Amino acid sequence: MANRVTVAEVQEIMEVDTTVASTTDMTAMIGVANRIVTKQVTASHMTATDLKNVELYLSAHLIAIKDKRVASEKAGSVAQSFQYKLGLRLESTMYGQQVLWLDTSGAMNALNNVKKKASMKTLNPISS
Repeated sequence: MANRVTVAEVQEIMEVDTTVASTTDMTAMIGVANRIVTKQVTASHMTATDLKNVELYLSAHLIAIKDKRVASEKAGSVAQSFQYKLGLRLESTMYGQQVLWLDTSGAMNALNNVKKKASMKTLNPISS
């Protein structure tokens, strides 16, 4: 299936540092988002517009992981922190959080929770 969103549409909702994430990188991430949404989000009550919105924010989420969003900066003694937090999956960016909210089928939330449970078992092999 063709991608539902374009690089230009993603750039409308987020600033992208093109030295970090090129148009080719963004197109690749959009393709990944398209395949995930097409495979995972199959609820019949979701319209084409709903699916496009999920794909748009999932694309932005994947791009934001590569081109990390600055959360805060400091001038004295130079400091910088980023919005992305390792291990939080879709909750790690504001775009991923939007994916969970926009996907009324619950498929992305279920996928996010399956990945979370799997990584928790990896981190704690004693738990069952």
